[in-house]
Amino acid sequence: MPGIPPARYAYLGPEGTFSEQALRAIPAAANAEQIPCVSVADALDAVRRGEVAAALVPLENSVEGSVAETLDELAGGEPLQIVREVLLSVSFALMVRPGTSLGEIATVTTIPHAEAQVRQWLRSQLPAAKFIAASSTADGARAVAAGDADAAVAAPLAAERYRLEVLSDDIADHPGAVTRFVLVSKPSPPPPTTGADRTTVVAFIADDHPGALLELLTEFAVRGVNLTRIESRPTGVGLGRYCFSIDAEGHIAQERVGEAMAAIRRLCADVRFLGSYPTADGSTPGERKGTSDLEFTDAAAWVQQLRTTGPA
Repeated sequence: MPGIPPARYAYLGPEGTFSEQALRAIPAAANAEQIPCVSVADALDAVRRGEVAAALVPLENSVEGSVAETLDELAGGEPLQIVREVLLSVSFALMVRPGTSLGEIATVTTIPHAEAQVRQWLRSQLPAAKFIAASSTADGARAVAAGDADAAVAAPLAAERYRLEVLSDDIADHPGAVTRFVLVSKPSPPPPTTGADRTTVVAFIADDHPGALLELLTEFAVRGVNLTRIESRPTGVGLGRYCFSIDAEGHIAQERVGEAMAAIRRLCADVRFLGSYPTADGSTPGERKGTSDLEFTDAAAWVQQLRTTGPA
């Protein structure tokens, strides 16, 4: 509509990162203003301050696991909500300033998560090169363009952005690696269930005792809710104090998921709901007997009848 400015979206920058590439896959963000940020924390804080509608940040990789900064930023601070996920196949390229040969490379820069995915290739092709950590893959490419490093490992898009030459492409040690990104906004009602959804929460154990984690997991298991990821993160208040970041199949609007959430809320010191949203691959969870919404509703109605009229 006239007079209404377009939405703005933040992402882990600078220009040329995989995050920018993933953001382009979201139709609503394709024609919006896209704001590169220097860190995951900066991107999420831009959402908290209301400077952008949402931010796209990496959450986990199929080779290196989760991105600790993202987990910690979502677990603390002003609450935020995941509204969408994007899966992106990751292909790395080795890029240099034009005219640089492989034998002239003494330093290689990239983000540590990326370095771990090409470590074997670098050892075999550049065994004497020194690794320099960058804040993002594109920041490494920018450093090469500025003359602060000899080569960068980054997305091919970064070579175009910073006018670098690709010496070798698709250099990953694990072909087919995938990174999962999440689009994060301020809290709002979750989108309706699609039947192919995921729910993410952070659970803070009330007290450390034998079986505390098992009690938490059992509440999901007995209701037929499958967990696709669970990771512990330190809370920062002392050794041995952890919270658990959890991905569960299903949507909070579904009876089994809602009941599981209510149960862990009773057990935990706190539970931070990070959203129910469609899965990027459209995968639908299976339903065990006794875990459908209808069966939960019928069981609840039976108990209510017993409370009000007694056995029929």
